[in-house]
Amino acid sequence: MQTRVAIMGIIVDNPDAVEGLNATLHEYAAYIIGRMGIPYKERNVSIISVALDAPEDEISALAGKLGNLDGVSVKTAYSGVVS
Repeated sequence: MQTRVAIMGIIVDNPDAVEGLNATLHEYAAYIIGRMGIPYKERNVSIISVALDAPEDEISALAGKLGNLDGVSVKTAYSGVVS
């Protein structure tokens, strides 16, 4: 199975979405290299970056599930290397 390294940028505007976001990330834990979250209290948002090594369809599925959560925005950048 071919995998790609990617970074997913996530902005959470709705604190009620955090439980669903964490549950969804837990489903994909096998593909997650690392995760960093920054609460930006002055703007009442959370900024999360997730580094992944996964098949491209799994990365897309994760981004889609997260993007469907109310108050969650997601963008993904892929490396050019496929292994």
